[in-house]
Amino acid sequence: MKSIFDELNDAARSAIEISYGKKLDPILKWSSKPGFGDLQINIAMSLSKKLGVPPRDIATKIIENLDLSNFSDQDRMPEIAGPGFINIYLSNDKLNKYVHSLAKDEDLGIAKSQNPENIVIDYGGANIAKEMHIGHLRSTIIGDSLNRILTFLGNNIIPQDHLGDWGTQFGMLVEFLSNDGTIPKILPDLGDLNTFYKKAQSKFKEDEEFATKARKRVSLLQGGDKDSLRAWKHINNVTMKHILDIYSKLNVLLSEENSRGESMYNDMLSNVCDQLQEKAIAIISDGALVIYSKGILDRDGNPFGLIIRKTDGGYGYATTDIAALKYNAEIDKADRVVYVIDARQSQHMQMVFDATSRAGWIPNTSVFHAAFGTILGDDQKPFKTRSGDIVKLDDVITESISRAKKLIVSRENDFSEAEITELSKSIGIGALKYGDLSNNRAKNYVFDWDRMISMEGNTAPYLQYANARINSLLAKSGYENSEISDFKVDIATQYEREVVKILSRFTETLNDITQTYEPHKLCTYLFDLAQSFSGFYENCTVLNEKDEAIKNSRLNICLQISRTLTRGLDLLGIDAPDRL
Repeated sequence: MKSIFDELNDAARSAIEISYGKKLDPILKWSSKPGFGDLQINIAMSLSKKLGVPPRDIATKIIENLDLSNFSDQDRMPEIAGPGFINIYLSNDKLNKYVHSLAKDEDLGIAKSQNPENIVIDYGGANIAKEMHIGHLRSTIIGDSLNRILTFLGNNIIPQDHLGDWGTQFGMLVEFLSNDGTIPKILPDLGDLNTFYKKAQSKFKEDEEFATKARKRVSLLQGGDKDSLRAWKHINNVTMKHILDIYSKLNVLLSEENSRGESMYNDMLSNVCDQLQEKAIAIISDGALVIYSKGILDRDGNPFGLIIRKTDGGYGYATTDIAALKYNAEIDKADRVVYVIDARQSQHMQMVFDATSRAGWIPNTSVFHAAFGTILGDDQKPFKTRSGDIVKLDDVITESISRAKKLIVSRENDFSEAEITELSKSIGIGALKYGDLSNNRAKNYVFDWDRMISMEGNTAPYLQYANARINSLLAKSGYENSEISDFKVDIATQYEREVVKILSRFTETLNDITQTYEPHKLCTYLFDLAQSFSGFYENCTVLNEKDEAIKNSRLNICLQISRTLTRGLDLLGIDAPDRL
């Protein structure tokens, strides 16, 4: 099922080709003001410069060849405005038919990709032996929303949880578990992961004898020593239990099967370095193997290198990143690899992409760094506790659920204690995720509990409440949803027109996100839809409408709004409770 926008776009393309023999983008846009029609074709101005023909003349010719028999009423024909904008007015009949089609489509009019792609999404990426903190929130939930959206559109998604589970620090951690160099058969559960890590790190810094043993332990670990690997696996298992618990609380799709720690690529690193050196992409510099990328300079204006093998023969995470991308292209057969990683890693990712491309390892794979900004506190600095410690993600989740419970209890309701508990999770987790996702991912944002957990404004609770209101209305109608979806739609007011036009933009919104990887656009769309519903509901009677045909028509429109809100929230990984 094509959206109204896509249908009109095709018609406009055809008219341009008939008029001027060229296949061109019509530059079709939804009009920003009612007086400018519903949609505008804006190509006349740019085409005028190329052809040397007045833009209004171009617009006139396009209209002559524009087949709008399925779009406009005869009394609302296209108009030329200003220098050459073509204003298109959609007929109510077209909008009625769209709702009917939507009602019968399980996927809400979203056409699945005709050429599904293998898309690796690199997100999550916590560090083993440490608890997840607030800094892990953005990568995890932005990546998860992209996973859901791209999957819904018919692609094959390979979620990649790039865990930090290898490297020099693990010699330190494993040695810390040993007793005079001997690793006990029964290992502790590590208790507080952060405390365990800090104690090991402190001993490494303060005890030179321990530090020497830890460095030797690295060699044992990398050499495959059974006892060292057993302790390393124990640390991994304990940490993964914590990480998976956080993913479950956040309703994130990542599972243990998606874990691709740095250790996974360990056996590839030596060969990767050898090949890059043979191709003259990597060179020896001060004893280390380094890659230099054109135009990448340090603060002093000198060439800045990416170290892939250290002077002591060890490898860093840059080597692992290159090996992982090579694996994605060659083993996963990825058409695209999307990295949901902090914007502060932009230069690093640029150099990884450059090195892998120059090596010829990703000839058929496009790569994209979906960079995100930092979560800030009121002081405009990275969000931390009052004592200056980094904020644990589990604590943030607990606080969000607690605040949601207070919100629910403060409102008049007849919910049982069990229902309040479940609603608190849905509202609290939804508010936390939406509060992040509704911001442009490339920008920093200030963490604000009051704004996130509010029934007003562009928030998850506002959308969840709007959807619950619709569900209540539909339930009170006395009809089953399957019956309502069969009701004839006959738009009678501007409020109905506006909300149906927004309904029709769902496809465009999702398709846009597949190219920009910006889930905030879906948040904006859902907020616009909920606000439009509010205007429609305040000005158009539904259950109390005396005309049965009009009432049934509006019930069907309400049902399609609810279906779209519910699906949209689900694509963000957010629940849509039936009652609130």
